[in-house]
Amino acid sequence: MSTDNRFELTKKNLDLYLKEVAKEYRKLNRNGMHAEIIIVGGGSILINYSFRLSTTDIDAYTQASASFKEAVNRVSDKHDLPNGWLNSDFRRTESYSDKLVQYSEYYKTFYKMVDIRTITREYLIAMKLKSGRKYKNDLSDIVGILDEHIQRNDSISFEQIQKAYEQLYGSWDTLPNDTTVFISSLFKNTSNIHDVYEATRQLENDAKEILIDFEENYPGVTTVSNVDSILESLKKKR
Repeated sequence: MSTDNRFELTKKNLDLYLKEVAKEYRKLNRNGMHAEIIIVGGGSILINYSFRLSTTDIDAYTQASASFKEAVNRVSDKHDLPNGWLNSDFRRTESYSDKLVQYSEYYKTFYKMVDIRTITREYLIAMKLKSGRKYKNDLSDIVGILDEHIQRNDSISFEQIQKAYEQLYGSWDTLPNDTTVFISSLFKNTSNIHDVYEATRQLENDAKEILIDFEENYPGVTTVSNVDSILESLKKKR
């Protein structure tokens, strides 16, 4: 499992590449089979919020004809994009729910052929809680979303997050204890939530660097199932 990825997507080039995919998809589907892309994770952060400037790939749930993959490949070749810049790998993770379509929100339509939808607000927070990776942006994204909605005078409540989580995944009790403590603590003092965001990002960056160093020395050892225990062990040694 690699935690090092130098490729970055921004909101500006994300829209460009999605538009290019829609253009190629239209060429391949002259008879007009519509496509729908539901973007989650970092892609949804870029589209809906301003606190994060980039992401390394786009996690998406796609409903389209078989030629959609070819359209993505054509755009990858044209712009020299890495394989998997637009992927559905998250559907094999715990953060996937077949109810995400139901709670997605419309973003844009390109070339009257491809509709783009995103996950936002408490549903995006619920997904980040479910994933809860300490070496990615999951926890800081949660703080950033809450902070930005406070700035918009459109605050998200703890109850809304809990309800969204239960709608997507069932019982709130399935969350690990440290994740429950983390989200609960954010609502005890929202006045310094921006400082909490900066501190959380620093912790995530530190964790990522620790894992990158470890993977350079022990390639192929870390997996999704053991990464948390390895990270905690490495932190204790430091």
